[in-house]
Amino acid sequence: MSEETETPRAKQVALLRTVLQNRIAPDALAWIDAARAKVAVADEPRTLYMAFSAAGRRTGKEPLKPTPDERAAAGAGRADWDLSSWTVDQAARVLLLLELRAESGDALTARLDPLFQSADLGELQALCKSLPLLPFPEAHRARCADIVRTNITSVFEAVAHENPYPTEQLDEGAWNQMVLKALFIGVKLYPIQGIDERANPELARILCDYAHERWAAGRKISPELWRCVGPFADDGMLADLERAVSDDDGPGALGALLALKTCPHDGAAPLREAAPLPAGLLADGDWKHLGDLQ
Repeated sequence: MSEETETPRAKQVALLRTVLQNRIAPDALAWIDAARAKVAVADEPRTLYMAFSAAGRRTGKEPLKPTPDERAAAGAGRADWDLSSWTVDQAARVLLLLELRAESGDALTARLDPLFQSADLGELQALCKSLPLLPFPEAHRARCADIVRTNITSVFEAVAHENPYPTEQLDEGAWNQMVLKALFIGVKLYPIQGIDERANPELARILCDYAHERWAAGRKISPELWRCVGPFADDGMLADLERAVSDDDGPGALGALLALKTCPHDGAAPLREAAPLPAGLLADGDWKHLGDLQ
């Protein structure tokens, strides 16, 4: 095997092409290959934009449904790359983007800017999923920080869920706003990669402030909110966890109880003893279960 085929980009390209080959008609694959060849050598933007737009009509938009071997190959081609929520047209569009050549981050973003500005929802989701695979990752931080302000659930999930780019590249302020935005628009937290590793005291404070706003408005609070509070709870935050345990008769109480398991505060132990987690229902790592109860 040549040195070129061992590069991360080559592995990513090979995997995406194989995935498409197993799912689309030969003529559609031939069209994708021809479009890739044109994108690789074209200096003007029209070639990429036309191909990127037409790809969905050529391939269809069915869920990719990667096999276990394909998921393993994705992880080998790029750490934490997860194809589980991808669609066929997204794979085709990202394959086209991987043919782009640029000598700097500024040059690459200049090529991508018109795509982001003119993309429809489906195209924008593909662009979001491409971020962890594009070169010059630091060049896309501002774009990512802007995208996670969106109220469009499908676009937000494309960049925030099963995507390693935000946890690797967003600064603390942008990361915290992304987590808060997820709760604000009703998006689950557990598919966000790095949710525990990037939890921080400021985020815990922000989330408790948000919980107080929800309580004041008489609205329910996502049980997942407490996940990023437990490890940093001070006296006031511990009181919020106790309130959630006492006042919430559903998943919210379970979320606060699960958060207490990660809380180092001296006052957490008595709360855990007074209101233990239901036996057999929840254990460490069961935030997905709680998220799905919403």
